[in-house]
Amino acid sequence: MTEHPLCIAIAAPGGHALDRAQFERGVARLRAQGVTVHNYYDPDRVHQRFAATDAERLAQLNAAANDPDAQIVLMLRGSYGMTRILPDIDFHAMAASGKLFVGYSDITAFHMGLYAATGAISFAGPMVCDDVIRAEPVAYTLNQLWDCLRGPLHTVRGVAQGNPQVDLQGTLWGGNLAMLVSLLGTPYFANIDNGILFLEDIGEHPYRVERMLLQLQQAGVLDRQQAVVLGDFSGYRLGANDNGYDVDAMLAYLRERLPVPVLTGLPFGHIKQRCTLPFGAQARLVSDADGFALTVSGYPTLAALAGRGNPVLPPQASIDD
Repeated sequence: MTEHPLCIAIAAPGGHALDRAQFERGVARLRAQGVTVHNYYDPDRVHQRFAATDAERLAQLNAAANDPDAQIVLMLRGSYGMTRILPDIDFHAMAASGKLFVGYSDITAFHMGLYAATGAISFAGPMVCDDVIRAEPVAYTLNQLWDCLRGPLHTVRGVAQGNPQVDLQGTLWGGNLAMLVSLLGTPYFANIDNGILFLEDIGEHPYRVERMLLQLQQAGVLDRQQAVVLGDFSGYRLGANDNGYDVDAMLAYLRERLPVPVLTGLPFGHIKQRCTLPFGAQARLVSDADGFALTVSGYPTLAALAGRGNPVLPPQASIDD
């Protein structure tokens, strides 16, 4: 098969880059690694806390999806903004584009809407900010992306003590907990049976995490899942009134009451070392008391993109430059 450079289209459906110089450095780094970059984000179009107006951000996403050369649409960052444009996204056109859409956090709403409308798989993974623009990019995070997109199998290992022992299979889905809960009752909530639900969040106190998980249970979502796998939940502050109620107390309570096994230790969330997870792929989860292996299959890979040849990915050794 003919080889050609990987082409990434950058779109900013949510927040803007906080530092223009860092953004430009990230684009330059990708190009130095042999990646063709088509950038649809214009730092001069910042509007309030957003990368541009709603209409302009939607236009960026459409342009990236329609780019005939790009294989990947890499989101600029999360923050907030996807919810505003969800009703105007043509998810069937997004799926028909054949692009591999990558992002997390606020981009969870896109993953959910795309799967709910079409069943198409997208990728919870790194973004330009802050993963590509770091002065010292994290090898694990970017290598996870390239390893996943190579396929056809992708394995993520988590380390944690006290997990229940399970060996189960299901549809992998999830992302940012607050974003998922915000979509309950809307057409963008992906109703998945026999799923392996992965979750993360930032700045949410343990009681709010518990409350959102109980909401998912009370809405009937968790009764239909195989397991819940928790990533990073940091950035909160306990107070004197918590009186011993912390993450461990929350976890013990949830494990007693939720109808599915709850595992911890997933390297996913608002952290530097973050795995890549195909939303909607098939997964097998095998765990013991010390950790787990999550092996994913049945998702689109770069090599499988019809008629586009074999894109050359950046060498793993060159990520930490």
